[in-house]
This record gives sequence, structure tokens and C-alpha cells, in this order.
Amino acid sequence: MIRNTKERLLEAGLGMLLQHGYNDLGIQALLEKTQTPKGSFYHHFKSKEDFALQVIDLYMVDVHKGLDMSLGNPSLPPLERVRRFFELSRDKYRDEGYLGCLLGGVGQELSGVSEVFRRKIETCFNAIAERVAECLEEARQQGDLPPDREPRRLANLLVDCWEGAALRSRLRGAPEPLDAMLDFYFSAASRKGFSYGPQLYRLVYSKTGH
Repeated sequence: MIRNTKERLLEAGLGMLLQHGYNDLGIQALLEKTQTPKGSFYHHFKSKEDFALQVIDLYMVDVHKGLDMSLGNPSLPPLERVRRFFELSRDKYRDEGYLGCLLGGVGQELSGVSEVFRRKIETCFNAIAERVAECLEEARQQGDLPPDREPRRLANLLVDCWEGAALRSRLRGAPEPLDAMLDFYFSAASRKGFSYGPQLYRLVYSKTGH
């Protein structure tokens, strides 16, 4: 089935945005890669900004598919479902050459200069954390997490730590920071006396080589 012009542009743009970032994303290079006339691009997108925002939407479609496949797997305990989602993300990073997370990359590049992108990226991270928190709440109710745990806070922390490890993984071109972060996080989260504060971040970063 032949993809339509908009789909081809978005799919090509996703890879180019991940590799080059927003500022170095050349529209002319995109048009040449997809063999698309300039007029067709502006028929589907108001601007480069509009195009990048829609690329992020496409990226999130894939993220939610991964969440559905992992968190919705009844054959695994809740904590294993959560970990499985991040392991699938790690595998995807590997297949892409350890370019990391599109949300993290674009967020680091633009959140300080563009309120539009800052809100967009934060909304995406919140959506991921919300779904992870639901599964962590299930784990808490089943006794896999201590009863005093706050699932949403745990989920936010997991997303934050993952993004830091993803950046380190991109710099190294290797998965070790991601694996070390997951090993430590899931060990610490189920342990009594677990702290959400700076001590956890220091321990995670020591595991990932910061």
C-alpha cells in the first residue's frame, strides 16, 4: 500500500529530527529525501514548527503502542510490565544507533527557547508517567511495592532517570547506562527506606558512570 505524502514526510522527518535535532533539520533535505515538491510540504504543514510538532505526535503513537504491549500484558507482574516497556525502548534505541529519546533530545534543544515545545514535551512525559503510575499502583496493591509508595511520584522519577540515562547512552553509543539505571531503580523502589530525593539520583548516576 503506497503511503501518502504526509505520512512519508513525517516518517522521514522523525528519523532526521532524532539524528540532527530541530535547528539542523533542513526542509530542503527532507524534500529531497522524500522526493516531495515544496508546495506539497506546505499543503500539509503550516511551518517547520508545525511539522516538528506533528512528528512528535507520530513518535508518541509508537510510544503508546509500546506502553500498550508492555503494561497491558497480563502474563507479567506489574513491575515486570513497567520494566519491559523501558527494555523495549532500550532495544529501539539500539536499532537506531543509540540516538536516544526524541522527546529528551528536542526538549533539551528547545525547551529553553520555545514555550510551545516546552509544553508539548512536558505533556508527552506526563502522559507516559501517568500510564506507568497506573501499573505501579497495581504493583503497590499487590504488595510488590511497600504501601507507603506514591506511584505517580515513582513514575515521574523513573521517567526523569531514564531520560538522563538515555542521554548518557547516546554519548557513549552503548546500552550500559540504561541497564544500570533500570537495575538500580527497580531494586531500590521495592526496598524499605527508599528515598525519592537527591541520594537516589546520586546512586543512579554513580551506576551509569556520571
